[in-house]
Amino acid sequence: MIALNHFNQLPDDEAVALLQPCVAIPGWTAALVAARPFASIAALHQTAGDIAATWGHAELEQALSAHPRIGEKPAGSQAHAALSRQEQSAVDDRDTQLAAALREGNARYEARFGRVFLIRAKGRSGEEILHALEQRLTNSDAEEITAALEQLREITLLRLAGAIGE
Repeated sequence: MIALNHFNQLPDDEAVALLQPCVAIPGWTAALVAARPFASIAALHQTAGDIAATWGHAELEQALSAHPRIGEKPAGSQAHAALSRQEQSAVDDRDTQLAAALREGNARYEARFGRVFLIRAKGRSGEEILHALEQRLTNSDAEEITAALEQLREITLLRLAGAIGE
């Protein structure tokens, strides 16, 4: 984590590199870097949220390229992979029944909507995630795009809060 005043003074390429692990949407990253300097963390988060509020289906598809399936902890040393492993730490992959249910739910979701299931895993148990997955399988396509975008915004803003502090 770096301090806001340090973030405000970073060269653009370093600021972009710091923000990239928050979400795989280069337009969001570029807009946030261009909006500097921020007077406060609240102003940073407000601007980040305002930019994220403009996302649509195209941005969702773009961002999903960096998100693993729930229950599958990605390997690798990239920042996206490390954040996903940390965020999914409450999903107990030693619980074989839960792991099987998540795999089956992910497969049904992908067959139904044509993309991976996206949910803010941080702060949720594996059982809570499974329940949300089952509920969201009943959504219409439009409802699910809205739900997935809301989850993407939550994930992004949590990651931002972990990257830049007072």
